[in-house]
Amino acid sequence: MGGTTDGTPGALGALVEGAATWLGMSAGAPARHTGVVVADPFERIAWRDTYGRSAALRELDEELSGRHAHAGDLLADVFLAAYQEPGPRLRDPAELDPARLADHGIVAALVAAPEFAALRRETAGDPYAAAMAVLAQAAALRRLLARARDARERAARAGRARRSAEDAAAAVAAALRRAAAEAGADGTVPGPAADAVQRAVRDAESAGDAARQADRAAAQALAAAAAGIGAAARTATARAAKAVGEEAALLRAWGVGPGELERLPFEERARLAERLRTGRLARWAELIGRFRRMAGGERARKVAHTTGELVGVTLGDDISRLLPSELAHLGLPVLRAVFAARYAAGELMLHDSRGEQATGKGAVIACVDTSHSMYAEGPGGVTREAWSKACALALLDQAREADRDFVGILFSAADRLRVFRFPAGRSAPVTEVVAFAETFLGGGTDVQRPLSAAVELLAEEFDGAARGRGDIVLITDDACEVTEEWTRGWRTAKRRLDFRLFGVAIGVPSATGSGSVLEALCDNLRTVEDLTDVQAAADLFRLI
Repeated sequence: MGGTTDGTPGALGALVEGAATWLGMSAGAPARHTGVVVADPFERIAWRDTYGRSAALRELDEELSGRHAHAGDLLADVFLAAYQEPGPRLRDPAELDPARLADHGIVAALVAAPEFAALRRETAGDPYAAAMAVLAQAAALRRLLARARDARERAARAGRARRSAEDAAAAVAAALRRAAAEAGADGTVPGPAADAVQRAVRDAESAGDAARQADRAAAQALAAAAAGIGAAARTATARAAKAVGEEAALLRAWGVGPGELERLPFEERARLAERLRTGRLARWAELIGRFRRMAGGERARKVAHTTGELVGVTLGDDISRLLPSELAHLGLPVLRAVFAARYAAGELMLHDSRGEQATGKGAVIACVDTSHSMYAEGPGGVTREAWSKACALALLDQAREADRDFVGILFSAADRLRVFRFPAGRSAPVTEVVAFAETFLGGGTDVQRPLSAAVELLAEEFDGAARGRGDIVLITDDACEVTEEWTRGWRTAKRRLDFRLFGVAIGVPSATGSGSVLEALCDNLRTVEDLTDVQAAADLFRLI
């Protein structure tokens, strides 16, 4: 390089040639991103909004940030990877601030896990579910950050060294500009200015060497950390997929659809999920799901055959539906007498056809016994209350599918009654559905008051909207007792309103014996003794 360090003048061209490497670096280093996941403004808003509304996310951030620098950025990346549609977009590592390179390895490993696709089926576009995925991975993120601590620190040092090198390069450019300003017409630079350029170049060379060494150390640390990150990331993703999937299945079992979930405020949804995950409601989810699936199948069977469609063979005396083999008997004189006898007895073989089944048009009202004895458990640990509530919730679905009002009446003793109304044409608020399922009154059993309340509701509907043919389903585990006066009023109301009463006696064979009150009151009655058997109520969903 032209010039010396003793103040001897130098040539500007030689100074420029010697500083060329650092001039290119000083032209401006590209911006380094702090986020691993490429996100648009709306996705960033979704993260900030979710973070602001989730105390659990903020607590996790505070905990991790106390031990690891910029841990909050990693949480944002994990959230965005789960939330983005159609899929996460990761930056090239070269675009990142070096201090985030270890985070890139963590996020890339999470995204590459085989279970990530299953996780995203529940979290994509759903900020609550994406936040839950982050929280479900909290323990693994703690371990991953601890495992990557050395790599993150070395990468951060490499980043600082790189910035120092960039600053040194900028100093070279500044010294050279000053030298150019002082150069004479022949390109000679005064000694002090030339010396300043040379010192700046030496400083830049030293800073560059330090940056390269720091980069090599960071790369080695990142490679060492990556070896253990993959397995831990797969475990974390699998755990998150399981947790998010179980919650989604739980909500679906309770009839909470995706549209309704989107309308629920974040904290309300969190409280609902916690409410359903804990206590006795959690134990009912599987039973409720089975009831809903069974009821859906029975609804499908109701329309599987059209009116008049041939569906089998039966016995009777309808000549128009005789099987060909029976008609053949008429052609044989020796069999005509047999034919006549079987005709008289109604034992001819006929084509069976599916006739129109009369179904109700008015409200569906489920009167559910919640007396103390309903706590009793049957086979499989299922309580009488759980079976009854699951059946009632399936009846709610049935009413909504048929565009009929649904009313749930919970009863026990004569002075204990709760009424839950779910009008047709409106979505059933999940909080009300859960309240209906959770409510338990205790005490003894009185059926007159709930049945009278049901009749009053049907009369209100009949008089106000001219809708009759309502259906009442009485679910109880106790033998019924009613007065003669009440029975007369019941019969009068039944003739006027044209409703049907379906009875379900849970574990009480005596209640359905000959001459029982239930048998006398109900148009259709069944006994359920095996509480693990949802098919015991299947005919309800074909008839209602």
